[in-house]
Amino acid sequence: MIRREALPGGEIRWRRRVETPSEATRFMEAVGYCLLFPSKGLALPSLYFAMARRKPLTWDKHSVKLWEWKDQLPRKGRAFYAKYFKGRGTFIALNMLPSFLAMEASAAGTQDAAAFFAAGRISAEARDIWQALEGLGSLPTLELRHACKMETTAGNKRFKKAMLELQRLLVVVHFGAEQETAAWASGRFEHTARAFPREIKLANNISAGEARGAIAGKYLEWHPGADAMLLARLFGWSKEDAQTACGTR
Repeated sequence: MIRREALPGGEIRWRRRVETPSEATRFMEAVGYCLLFPSKGLALPSLYFAMARRKPLTWDKHSVKLWEWKDQLPRKGRAFYAKYFKGRGTFIALNMLPSFLAMEASAAGTQDAAAFFAAGRISAEARDIWQALEGLGSLPTLELRHACKMETTAGNKRFKKAMLELQRLLVVVHFGAEQETAAWASGRFEHTARAFPREIKLANNISAGEARGAIAGKYLEWHPGADAMLLARLFGWSKEDAQTACGTR
């Protein structure tokens, strides 16, 4: 049996330091979802804390390893990674991904950009990125910007904003990295529908209410003292939806 011990700020004291990708995957499967690094104002566990058992003091060996895992784990089909919670790097375990997709009503196919745009769910720029990935497959950042004609400084700002839209909806996933320039490697992106088709299929059989119940239940496994309002703030739920989710765990 796993000992469940929550700490201030939403962190979790894992049974041992996470040191390998396999241990990271097991940690994520246990907690369901976590941040890459601790973030003030988000009462969620982080993989960094599970590795270092402290908040980051500087860029250290744990940070380097974690930066590699965010590229490797999604590409190998072991976890989902995107900027989800308030634009922060987020891992979602595959056993929870269908619930998140159902909650966001975003278990979409690669061809659904026009429908999302027509419904007002995404911007024109996000539609263009979605359709570029549909037609060209997984692309690194600079290639994707070029394909969407967002190469300029102003275009880059529009690209970043639109990419956050798509990541917040979970319709694109960070899918590795590529050395496009002499600077930091660029993130590579892929459609969630292509990267995780099984989870998309499962999500289509889960109602939004069931999804919120599963997500709340996982959080309350590790943070039994949390109230509905905390969950409402974390996930952007209404008070009524949060109360119902807490009662259906």
